[in-house]
Amino acid sequence: MHTLFDLTPEFQNLPYDGSIEYMDDFLTSIECITLFDELITSTLWKNDTLFIYGKHITTKRKSAWYGKKPFKYTFSGQTLTAHPWNSSLEKIHQKISAQTNLSFNSCLLNLYQDGSQGMGWHADNEPELDPTSPIISISIGAERYFDFKHKTSKFKMRITLGSGSLLIMHPPTQKFWVHQVPISKKISSPRINLTFRNCQY
Repeated sequence: MHTLFDLTPEFQNLPYDGSIEYMDDFLTSIECITLFDELITSTLWKNDTLFIYGKHITTKRKSAWYGKKPFKYTFSGQTLTAHPWNSSLEKIHQKISAQTNLSFNSCLLNLYQDGSQGMGWHADNEPELDPTSPIISISIGAERYFDFKHKTSKFKMRITLGSGSLLIMHPPTQKFWVHQVPISKKISSPRINLTFRNCQY
């Protein structure tokens, strides 16, 4: 059993220009099952419509944007208005705050039905987000790879995010690194990812 924030043996930390902290058992298996069932039914899921290379593309992956205020969030040519914060998010947020002393005002949820759904290289550095705030990622469900790539050197690293895990990406990680959830045909079960962030307004 790991304590906050032991890292997996194969992934100790980013070598430069940023830092991460990882905990593989932030949520218990019972908490994961309960929260997954709550989130899958209560979240206002919607397929993303992205504007890429001049074309509108509807993703198979579903997402939802929530906030303590009706924050606007724009990425890949679409603008979302935050749904009101709910009890499921508050339950997770309270546990995050208790163990990390960090607080957040918004959360982006992503639902991957299986390994055929992923997310390409990107950095969570939109102007709406506070660049001085860490970003916390919570994973529930299927185990998935999470890759980092340095923007300049192109150096790559990989971590495996298990169900119930917590990952903190500290500034200035988003400035120098991009990350992705790669597609894997071997995965047949769903995963919910929650990224807690701080909007600037």
